[in-house]
Amino acid sequence: MSGRAQLMWDEAVTGYDFGPDHPMDPVRLELTRKLVGAFGLDREMQVVSAKPAGESTLRLVHREDYIDAVKAASADPAGARGAYGLGTVDDPAFAGMHEVSALIAGQSVGAAEAVWRGHADHAVNFAGGLHHAMPGGASGFCIYNDAALAIARLLELGAERVVYVDVDVHHGDGVQAAFWEDPRVLTISLHEHPHTLFPQTGWPQETGAGAGEGAAVNVALPAGTGDAGWLRAFHAVVPELLAEFRPQVVVSQHGADTHFEDPLAHLAVSLDAQRAVQVACHELAHEYAGGKWVALGGGGYAVVDVVPRSWTHLVGIAAGRPVAPEAVIPEQWRQAVFARTRQWGPQRMTDGRWPVSWDSWESGYDPADRLDQAVLATRRAAFPLRGLLP
Repeated sequence: MSGRAQLMWDEAVTGYDFGPDHPMDPVRLELTRKLVGAFGLDREMQVVSAKPAGESTLRLVHREDYIDAVKAASADPAGARGAYGLGTVDDPAFAGMHEVSALIAGQSVGAAEAVWRGHADHAVNFAGGLHHAMPGGASGFCIYNDAALAIARLLELGAERVVYVDVDVHHGDGVQAAFWEDPRVLTISLHEHPHTLFPQTGWPQETGAGAGEGAAVNVALPAGTGDAGWLRAFHAVVPELLAEFRPQVVVSQHGADTHFEDPLAHLAVSLDAQRAVQVACHELAHEYAGGKWVALGGGGYAVVDVVPRSWTHLVGIAAGRPVAPEAVIPEQWRQAVFARTRQWGPQRMTDGRWPVSWDSWESGYDPADRLDQAVLATRRAAFPLRGLLP
């Protein structure tokens, strides 16, 4: 059904809750869904609740012994096994953990199925993007890697070229690991430099192995990178790679933790630049993948001021009714935010930096500039492996 978009949503995903002192507060999902509704975007698309990912689907990426460990910790959190990354400070075990993690994964898998089968052009699961989970362990607030599972399902359905674009502030290490030797999946991650941020991976020299050599691309951005640098890096790397790879589907991860207000990282990106990259991913999906676009959430720990606005922009773009940056946020949403959090929500859908601008790579680069050094390191490491000039 060409032109249709799906929003993957089940209220139960807000049960992905590591506890009151954990930065991954599920209120960010609740408030995003309410803001999407306040703008009427849910009337512009199908709202779909997919079934949880079953064990055979989870095994497309995760080891059986790890799935068993998650199930055991879900039933008995006190018995969580640290060897699997469970019961740690980052990933505390909680009752029902397996069920809600499988539900979130199911939404991303359902999004991938809908887009591949032509039931929708675009599908969004902002509860997803849990990109750190490894085949055999939890990591970085992530239990099951829904992004990797969605890609694995696309391959199972017959896709031969899937691109994964990750603009979370943290390296998309789990997705990269899942497809490290698979030439059918091109993973591109733009993230804060591993010297200064978890998971301390995502160096430009990480380019894949075996048949997948050249199928992993990493841009390690200096701490403090702002809008112009972030957008310059994105446009200096991503479009050229997609033009060469010619993906059949674009899967993108839109962690909102690149924002200058995010408490867990050190980039200085605005909501307006995040929106610009969302628009770019949408346009690239149409230019190179026939419009097939699966868009996921990810990190983001400024749970009132940033995350709901960023992901509402993402939903609006996918729905074909983008929210204008200067739009005033409906008062009923701000009242709901205050009732829920005792904080007043923001008033507009912008940080006041729209329209954002950047200098294109084609205009030349400065070898003394740290951002340009980062981009050049990526192009030199990865581009020749794909037959491209650095």
